Amino acid sequence: MNEEAFNISIRKFLKMVGVSSQREIEQAVARALAAGSIKENAAMPAKMTLEVPGLQLKVGFDGEIHLD
Repeated sequence: MNEEAFNISIRKFLKMVGVSSQREIEQAVARALAAGSIKENAAMPAKMTLEVPGLQLKVGFDGEIHLD
């Protein structure tokens, strides 16, 4: 196994997930604010699941997103 190539591949995947996830959350927040379904000082629980079927890996992450 090429450790450097492996680490670069993981970082590229995580960067893509991070950037795409942030964009999706920002757009959803903008829609919810415009619809009046959340307030500008909202705090919302958030969950993320990482799954790599080939490794039989499935792990969840819990957190919170704050608008202020």
